[in-house]
Amino acid sequence: MAVPLSQDLRRRLVRAVEQGSSARAAARRFAVSEAAAIKLVRRVRETGSTAPAKIGGYRKPFLDGHEVLLRELTAAKPGITLAELQAELGKRGIEAGSLTTIWSTLRRLRISHKKRR
Repeated sequence: MAVPLSQDLRRRLVRAVEQGSSARAAARRFAVSEAAAIKLVRRVRETGSTAPAKIGGYRKPFLDGHEVLLRELTAAKPGITLAELQAELGKRGIEAGSLTTIWSTLRRLRISHKKRR
């Protein structure tokens, strides 16, 4: 994952552009990519800040809101497979995504879908 440029470097790059240098020339001078310099200058013009944008963050689970249904389906048929769960959700008009999505949702909810032997 990329690491944001330091605040000091950001300020120096923006100062160079404000003093008449182009963003590309400033990028070469400070050994950063041209794209990073152009985006930084655009960001400063739009927001007035040299602070980096947020990297990453929380993503709402894909099957959020369907936990009760998943619990009901796995309780009704203890040996249900992920493919069967996907088909059941599809019958009810719920876009389940991939089997991995269903598996990770069950894991997050601590629901076992494996047959007991």
